[in-house]
Amino acid sequence: MSKVRGRFDTLDGTLTIGDQPTESRVEVTIDASTISTNQPDRDAHLKSADFLDIENHPVLTFRSTRVYRDGSDRKMDGDLTIRGTTRPVTLDIEYLGVMDNPMGAGRRAAFEGSTSIMRHDFGLTWEGPQELGGILVGRKVDIDIDAQFVSDAEDAQ
Repeated sequence: MSKVRGRFDTLDGTLTIGDQPTESRVEVTIDASTISTNQPDRDAHLKSADFLDIENHPVLTFRSTRVYRDGSDRKMDGDLTIRGTTRPVTLDIEYLGVMDNPMGAGRRAAFEGSTSIMRHDFGLTWEGPQELGGILVGRKVDIDIDAQFVSDAEDAQ
């Protein structure tokens, strides 16, 4: 009856900016063990074989396959891998800009993105049935991304 919000605290990614936006690519690897919903028992369950199964699938990955415009909207298609299952997804992207990195050398590019997935498509099928019917965990997962990429000092020259 309520949304649970969570985040992954450790990830690594590479953004390659092409001469044209459609030539740009991104690859991200997420440490599945760093999922946090601010509730330790729930986090432990999410890391278990019922959900992410971090012992057998320690990372989630995303690799873009296409960046494009759909009218005035920016989109990014890619392959999302969760629990060893890879499925295509489309992200709605908002480009927030590029600036000199205020934390040191290089440049910083910022983006927001969002998509929704059906968790069953990725093998996350635990339901947690309730005594009076229904399920404990919803099937749709909304993914919101706030990303900043920082160039190496030598890359920015």
